[in-house]
Amino acid sequence: MGNREDLLAGAKRCLMEKGYSATTARDVAGAAGTSLAAIGYHFRTTKALLNEALVEAMAEWGEELQRALAEDAGPEATPEQRFEAAWERIIESFTRLRPLWAVQFELIAQLDRAPELREAFAGVTRQARLGLAQVFHRLDPALDESTALALGAFHQALIGGVAAQWLVDPAAAPSARELTRALRALSTDFGQG
Repeated sequence: MGNREDLLAGAKRCLMEKGYSATTARDVAGAAGTSLAAIGYHFRTTKALLNEALVEAMAEWGEELQRALAEDAGPEATPEQRFEAAWERIIESFTRLRPLWAVQFELIAQLDRAPELREAFAGVTRQARLGLAQVFHRLDPALDESTALALGAFHQALIGGVAAQWLVDPAAAPSARELTRALRALSTDFGQG
């Protein structure tokens, strides 16, 4: 690895250990085993380095989650069984990747002052929505993109909401089974309306 890659790896470690706002240039240089000058040379600013490291960490998490969600509940699984199995894997990722989720929520509050972060978050949103529609509904976005985006947005909102609850109080956050039961009740309500 070169200094640039070492700095990105060090910045990712610092983001997970200290969060975005508390990470300093000295922290990153120490974690990367490089000089402070290397940050300026490769990224111009510590903020630019942290932003790039965060985008990489989010992309890595997205790929990992997509692989985990691609593990189907089986060819005979009902949509309800697929939903619950996928949610079990999502909730497991909250446990394993708690620091990454915490950093994302920390940064959401700062997006108005960080247009480059807003752009990075927005850039992955569309692809995430299309991917979620494929996972949860086996819907090919090329066949019905607007429906895929709507379904994906629903699941993305649900993931963000459950993640927020989980960060505040994991014991009180809904389980995969509770989410499935709630979705079943909602669909019954809609069927009667």
